[in-house]
Amino acid sequence: MEDRFKLSRRGFISTSLSGLAVAGIAGFSPGAVFGQEQKNKTAGEVIYRTLGKTGLRMPIVGMGVMNANNPEIVHAAYENGIRHFDTAARYQYGRNEQMVGNVIKNLGVRDKVIICTKEMRPAQREANTPEKTVERLKSNCEGSLKRLKTDYIDILCVHSVGSAEGASDSALIEGMNQLKKEGKIRFSGVSTHEAMTDVINTVTEKKSFDVVLTAINVSMADDVDLLAAIDNAAAKGIGIIAMKTQAGGQRLPNRDSFQEFDSPTINTACLKWVLRNESIATSIPGFVNYTHLMEDFSVAYDLEYTEDEKRFLTSNDLKLGLGFCRQCRQCVSSCPRGVDVPDLMRVHMYAAQYGNFQHARAELDDIRKDKSIDVCGSCPECVASCANQVDIKSRVENLKSMYV
Repeated sequence: MEDRFKLSRRGFISTSLSGLAVAGIAGFSPGAVFGQEQKNKTAGEVIYRTLGKTGLRMPIVGMGVMNANNPEIVHAAYENGIRHFDTAARYQYGRNEQMVGNVIKNLGVRDKVIICTKEMRPAQREANTPEKTVERLKSNCEGSLKRLKTDYIDILCVHSVGSAEGASDSALIEGMNQLKKEGKIRFSGVSTHEAMTDVINTVTEKKSFDVVLTAINVSMADDVDLLAAIDNAAAKGIGIIAMKTQAGGQRLPNRDSFQEFDSPTINTACLKWVLRNESIATSIPGFVNYTHLMEDFSVAYDLEYTEDEKRFLTSNDLKLGLGFCRQCRQCVSSCPRGVDVPDLMRVHMYAAQYGNFQHARAELDDIRKDKSIDVCGSCPECVASCANQVDIKSRVENLKSMYV
């Protein structure tokens, strides 16, 4: 099936600026919001794109399964047209993979879906020789194969790579290549929440992985370096998958800023903004109920903005209301105790925005004790500051009330 939307920078100049005021999001970066020419668009057709040089064709909206624990939602996602399911060994201590595997097996559609799962980088947890890293990666892959009830994984990603060093780890690359030769995986990738530009540029330069799963959303529209890295990677054949498309799962941003916009408008506007960039092959918004499934997948049929979505995207309060932590780590130096503030912001996202307290606890337990929330307990007031629009103080207070 051919793509139903042809996006171009020229189209952006001629059409998008006439539809969006040159302010707010439209004023951030022409490369960030592409216009579109619609050719032979047929009502009711799902938009498909190809994931880089992998050749994998998939709808532009997939399912981030992390927060879901009801197999009926996974089943409904498939029945409504989703063909790409993203999970990880770490999610729900393996039960998330088991759920995906059970549903796909029961439906008998393994050859019709694309499964992406993720393994933690072994070196993150303990000292490893290159040989042990390869051995651990292959062992972890075997565990995922069993839980997913499949003989192969379409895309296996190294989870949460946050540096150029991690993206060029020769042992991980060798382990992935061995898994490919053995037929255990089809393609390799990395997921990245931190230093995304460095990670994407490294993968592109070294051709170390086939796919990059990266955080990208409208609150980052002024990050021209990240947007350029995504464009360059896609042009070189790296498959780009977008996550955190709705700014970390927060369906209702600051009510004081957005009283005039309902949740579906905010949700679909944010997702459309990401997918109007044709360098991004697909996305994995997370949902746990049928209503949000239908909201998200509606975007797969039509990327044109509604009038309300345009008004939302040109709101000058947008970034303040979304308050998404980019993991830029500029805040670390502002904390007198040296707390790992970015990691705490991720814990807050999982707990307060996703409502996934289990994953939040797992992430919190991974932070060194001398840099974690317990250290914050002895401070009367948080003085860490964000270079963007994240209210660190209130989020730290929320975490203290939950964990200290």
